[in-house]
This record gives sequence, C-alpha cells and structure tokens, in this order.
Amino acid sequence: MDFLNYAFMQRALLAAVLVGVTAPAVGIYLVQRRQALMGDGIGHVAMTGVGLGFLLSWSPVWMATAISVLGAVTMELIRWYGRTRGDIALAMLFYGGMAGGVMFINLAPGGSNANLTSYLFGSLSTVSESDVTAICLLAAFVVVVTLGLRRQLFAVSQDEEFARVTGLPVRALNLLTAITAAVTVTVAMRVVGLLLVSALMVVPVAAAQQLSRSFAATFAIAVAIGVTVTIGGTVTSYYQDVPPGATIVLLTIAAFIALSVLAAPLARRRARALAAAQPAGDPAECAIPATRAAGDEVGV
Repeated sequence: MDFLNYAFMQRALLAAVLVGVTAPAVGIYLVQRRQALMGDGIGHVAMTGVGLGFLLSWSPVWMATAISVLGAVTMELIRWYGRTRGDIALAMLFYGGMAGGVMFINLAPGGSNANLTSYLFGSLSTVSESDVTAICLLAAFVVVVTLGLRRQLFAVSQDEEFARVTGLPVRALNLLTAITAAVTVTVAMRVVGLLLVSALMVVPVAAAQQLSRSFAATFAIAVAIGVTVTIGGTVTSYYQDVPPGATIVLLTIAAFIALSVLAAPLARRRARALAAAQPAGDPAECAIPATRAAGDEVGV
C-alpha cells in the first residue's frame, strides 16, 4: 500500500473510483438504447476540446466537456432529423473531432501530438488537483441524473413510444442522456483515455447482464465491476508501469469472460429447478417464463 503515500496516486485512485461509478451508470442506458458506441463517438469529438484547451490556455477538461456536450447534442439532432444521410453526418462529426484535436494542439504554443497521449489512453501522473476538482463536480452531476431520473430514463430507453404516450418528455430525456454521456467521457478521459472510455461504459453492463436481468441488480453489479476494475487497473499500472487505460479495459473484458463462464451453469441450474417445480399436468403454454421464475423480472 506504499502507493498511497504519493499524492499523484491518491488523485489517480479518487478519479478511478469516480470513473468506475459514472461510466457504467450511464452505459446501462446506452446499452438499453442500443447506442453502445455513442461513448466512442463522443470521445472522438472531445479531442477537439482538448486541443482547444491547449491552444487557448484553458482547462482541457472543461473545454472538452463543453465540446463533448455540443457534439452529443448534435448527434441527437442528427438521429432525429438525419434520415438516410445521418450516418454520413455522424462519420464527418467523429473524424472532424479527431482532426480538429490534432490540428489545434499542434497550433498551440509548444504543443505536439505527444500532449494528446495522456488524454487518448489515460495517465496516472498527469492527474492534477484541478482535474480532480473538475472530475468530482462532473461525476456528481452524472450520479444525480442517472439515479434521480432512473425511472424516466429507463422508460425512454426501453420504449420511446410508450414513454411518449405516458406523458414523459422523450426528446428532453434523450438529450439529457446524451449530455450525461458526454460529461462521463470527460470524467473518464484522464484515467481511461478518450479512445477506450466507451469500453468501460458498455462492458461492465454486459458482464452484469450475465448474472441478472433486473435493472436495479444490473446497475449495482455493473458499478461494482466498474469500481473494481478501475482501482485494480490503476494499482497494476503503478506497479507494472503499463498504460492505465489499456489495463482497465483488459481487466473489464476478463471480468466479462469470467462472469459469462459462471452464468452458464447457473442458467442450467435455474432451468432444472423450474422444470422440477412445474406441475406435470400443465400444458407448455401455461409455463412460467424462466426469467420470472428465477426472480429476474425487470425492475427499476
């Protein structure tokens, strides 16, 4: 535990915990909406914000947040109105974000592509006190939205038409989800990196779904996985001198594989228990669905 004696590791671990909480908390809604790669697209756009931050001598984190939010809103507008050419517009937005980041950072005084590395793949030693302050504030916003509006966000993610009929402001909630995802990307970029953050938003949720179909349980398990792998990856990065972002993502994938292997025998055991509990005289169409019999009904 000697790493706790170093201020940069204390800052990195705090940032890692916040990333581990916020990324899966937003990712569960993106997975439900089948927008698993949205975080990856926002990460590309955020590169322009990082480059502008260096060029204008402003905080790259706050500048990346502003540009990411603008990009996320643009992505939602393209999704609503883009029609057949929406995919082309999104591709131009993503590639333009990457190119803008490289161009701006090279135009900055003393800037070079090397300055982007810590933002693209994460870095422990470069997490400053101002970064931690920004990350804490942004993470608080993400937690308030994802927990405070979980019922509304879940309803919109499951079925937009049904949510609209019930009177929910679907477009406003979709925009809020996109903005929250953008904020999460900038929260995570100092630890995981812009190019890898999408994996931490999606893979823990996919791993949690191997064990539970309940929304509340999936949310809790995904966050637990996120916190575990971010702390584990950060500590491993310190001792082994390896990139933290890559380490965290590989640990997340390993957790997914392990839980997938564990889930298979559990599913077979549940199926056998259901078959044993089913009265012999009941016709097949009267059988209770397996997920509900196992207590896996979807709940918020």
